[in-house]
Amino acid sequence: MEYQNVTVALPKDLLKKAKHIAIDRQTSLSGLLAKTLEEIVEKEDVYQKAKTRQLAALGKGFDFGLMGDINWKREDLHARE
Repeated sequence: MEYQNVTVALPKDLLKKAKHIAIDRQTSLSGLLAKTLEEIVEKEDVYQKAKTRQLAALGKGFDFGLMGDINWKREDLHARE
């Protein structure tokens, strides 16, 4: 895997807290950021795949077994007594 360095500007108090979290997890700040970004990207990939799959299903439609024969009216379904 090829790596590329980046520069990130963070507020000092956030940086201090993030360093402590990295120490608690026995990793570096760089490792902590990389792991967090990997998780975000993975979740986004999973979401996009699910979205594509669901949009394809909606485009195809659903078979409700009616064979195109709808024998009721909207008013019948929403009749109020």
